[in-house]
Amino acid sequence: MPEGGCLCGKVRYRVTGEAVARTLCHCVSCRRATGGVSVGWAVFDKAGFALLQGEVREYSSSPGIYWGSCAECGSLVTYRRDTRPNHQDITTATLDDPDAFPPTAEIWVGEKIGWETLNPDLPHKERSTLNE
Repeated sequence: MPEGGCLCGKVRYRVTGEAVARTLCHCVSCRRATGGVSVGWAVFDKAGFALLQGEVREYSSSPGIYWGSCAECGSLVTYRRDTRPNHQDITTATLDDPDAFPPTAEIWVGEKIGWETLNPDLPHKERSTLNE
């Protein structure tokens, strides 16, 4: 079963089941939450996510939006939103084997940084792939 964790190793989690979505997000919120150019996400059914150790501290950036980071090192590990109560998003790069969950679409491409190059082999979406 796929597992992952944060930079310091205090947070460990496991996911089971197939990913509902696998995306590379270019939105401003993801960039600011991570300091990265874009963020890879693997979305799972909430029942398929198990926190094995550590504490994920959530920050609500706006009503119904929750970014989950390691309480110790601050690594962004999870994301969830009230409009998708049965989903748990995981930052793909925190998985021990991120190559097992490559993106199938790039989302929020209208907000990408101008010098960033899109992958020509993936579909490009103006918004999310999960009908938000």
